[in-house]
Amino acid sequence: MTRPILWALGVLAGAVLTGGPVIERVARIGRAPAAASSPAAPGIPPGSDGSVTLAQDLSGHFRVHPEVEGQVLRMLVDTGATLCVFTREDAGRIGLNVTERDFTAQVATANGPVPAARVRVREMRIGEIRLRDVDALVLPSGRLDTSLLGMSFLRRLRGFEVAGGKMILRG
Repeated sequence: MTRPILWALGVLAGAVLTGGPVIERVARIGRAPAAASSPAAPGIPPGSDGSVTLAQDLSGHFRVHPEVEGQVLRMLVDTGATLCVFTREDAGRIGLNVTERDFTAQVATANGPVPAARVRVREMRIGEIRLRDVDALVLPSGRLDTSLLGMSFLRRLRGFEVAGGKMILRG
C-alpha cells in the first residue's frame, strides 16, 4: 500500500530536486505542444464539461475509478506525475499489450531509474469528463502497485482544485 505513495513522492522529490528535466523530457518525446486548457481543446469532445468531485481517503489521497478503453481501473490522483502511469497488469486489462522491447524510456523514481513504455490511451472517462489521446507510460511488473492519474490527464481539464478534503475536476 505504501509502495505507490513512496514511488509518487520519489518522483515528485526527484522532479523538484532536478527541476523536473528527466520527467519533462520523457513527457515531451513524440508529443506536440500541450493543447489549450479549454472545453474546446482537441481531445475534449463537446459535452464533456461536467465536473467530478472526489473525496480524500483516510490516508489523505484522492482515488478515482476512471473508465479507460472501456475498462474500469483503480487509480491514484498524482499531480506530481507528469504523465498518467499504468501498472503492466492494468495496461493489459485495457488492451495495451507491451513487450520487453517497448520499455525504451527511462523515468526517475525514488528507487532510481525505471524503464517505461510510452503509450497513448484512446479514451479516458471520469463521470462526464472524457478525454481522448492521453499520453501515458507503462511500468514493468512489480514497479508500481496502483496506476496513477497524472498531469497528462489533469492539465487538459478546464481546471481542478483541492479544498476541504475534496478535489473537484472540471472537464
